[in-house]
Amino acid sequence: MGARFGIGMRWWLALVFGAIAAVTAVAVWQIVSTRAQQAFHAHAQELTLGNATAASAAITRALGDGEPLRDAVPEVGARRDLALFVVNRFRVLITPERTRRTDYAAVPLRGEAIDAALAGETFVAVSPDERATIVALPVHVPDGGVLLAYEPRPDLATGLGIAQEKIAQTALWAAVIGALAGLSVAALLTARLRRITAAATEIEEGNFDAVIKPGFGDELGALADSVDRMRLRLKESFSLLASERDRLYLLLERLREGVLTVGPDLEVEFANAAARQLLGLEPGASGVALPDPWPGVKLRALAASLFESDASVVEARGTPDADHMYSVAGIPALEANVAVLVITDVSERERRERAQREFVANAAHELRTPLSVIAGAVEMLQAGAKEEPAQRDRFLGHIASESARLGRLARALLLLARAETRAESLLVEPLPVLPLLEQAAAGAGARPGVTVEVDCPPELAVQAQAELAEQIVSNLVDNASKLTEHGRILLRARSAPGGRVAIEVSDTGPGIDPADQEAVFERFSRGSDRRDREGFGLGLAIVRQAVRALGGRVELESSPGAGTTVRVVLPSAEARVLQKT
Repeated sequence: MGARFGIGMRWWLALVFGAIAAVTAVAVWQIVSTRAQQAFHAHAQELTLGNATAASAAITRALGDGEPLRDAVPEVGARRDLALFVVNRFRVLITPERTRRTDYAAVPLRGEAIDAALAGETFVAVSPDERATIVALPVHVPDGGVLLAYEPRPDLATGLGIAQEKIAQTALWAAVIGALAGLSVAALLTARLRRITAAATEIEEGNFDAVIKPGFGDELGALADSVDRMRLRLKESFSLLASERDRLYLLLERLREGVLTVGPDLEVEFANAAARQLLGLEPGASGVALPDPWPGVKLRALAASLFESDASVVEARGTPDADHMYSVAGIPALEANVAVLVITDVSERERRERAQREFVANAAHELRTPLSVIAGAVEMLQAGAKEEPAQRDRFLGHIASESARLGRLARALLLLARAETRAESLLVEPLPVLPLLEQAAAGAGARPGVTVEVDCPPELAVQAQAELAEQIVSNLVDNASKLTEHGRILLRARSAPGGRVAIEVSDTGPGIDPADQEAVFERFSRGSDRRDREGFGLGLAIVRQAVRALGGRVELESSPGAGTTVRVVLPSAEARVLQKT
């Protein structure tokens, strides 16, 4: 942060003292000036009113002696140093327009004064420029009228100006004296405060060895003593905090969960070893921007939400790849202004839970067909087929073959579940492809009129686990049999580049819309056209799951009305034994 601008205590305290003195002096000046002005005005009005009253009596006597009004008024005004004008009751001037160097039109407030006098009142006022006094009163002249007296008083404004000047000088001196007094007092205070400030600065910088001496036993001495006691307690507390911080750091570094703190600017302030590894941060990372490393969770957006006023604990999950899943818990910043993120690797737990769910779904799907055949055979035997040796032996053969199939399916599903959870690695071995395809073709429940053909070199072999390979091929054949109403189903195998073997199951069924081709491998998906109305949408999902467990891949080629080809590519028998990682 940049240095803040300010002035020292000695200066602002001097300014405060000076300001107080100045304000006080100005207030006194206002009061004294106002009262002086009122006194000047009252005295001037009193003199002018007396003069005007005497002038009115003199004019009345002159008129009684037969002297003309136009001569009597200027003569009386000259004797009394007044500018006098007489106006009849019709507001018409009946004396000269200029007297005593004053024009009638130049007299201020004359309209207001004449109105008051005609109403029978005496009007006395000081002119707005405070340099003259105006008086209007009724006068006994023919037809009635008003005597308007105007007396210049330049001494009035001069006296007020002198008074105000003296008071202003007094205020200035009071401000200067107050400022000097404040400066002297502040110098004494700041000298002691500097010592306390210097000690506080040492404490701020982490040096708790600077002793503060109280000096006098006044308030500043008590403050110095209090700061020194605080220094000793802070020294003890910081030592304890440093010890606890080191213990906490060691604990966080040993945690398997990733823990990091983030500031309002979304920069990492601390990250333990697990968090640095999960997020790809350098050791000692601090002040770097929080990354967004995984799809499925916006880590920066999640962290930003923790600084909102109504923030609460949030959780999210990120999946960087198919084999990993991380749980992220965010703790709001609140008063600390630092949010905490806790990242937990839940990949193993998620794999186990997913494998359990998929095992149940796979078992329900795969065991349905053999159980249906066994149930049908038992029903036929109970219906009387057991009395005929040929039918009895045929149905018992169905029961025996489907029971054996059930055993193989159960073993395959268990192996697949264990491989998905990585509880154990699959034990693969060379497996001839031709018998595998012929067995699947023989068990295909194709519709009447649909031929099932096999095209495979006899020497071709893959490196696989027998039960899983059988389940892959049988699922593909069953799926093709359900969807092919006429034409043929072709099971073909051939060598593929890179030491691989491609096993294809092609049908002449209705084909798959391009928009549905990726979705058919998802669990419980049967396509938008509901091609397999009796299934659960698990067949192709189990195929992809098993192929991945064997280290292979699945490809699909299809178009509406042109049939479908599903291609499974597995390692050939010449490849090394698969090591599941």
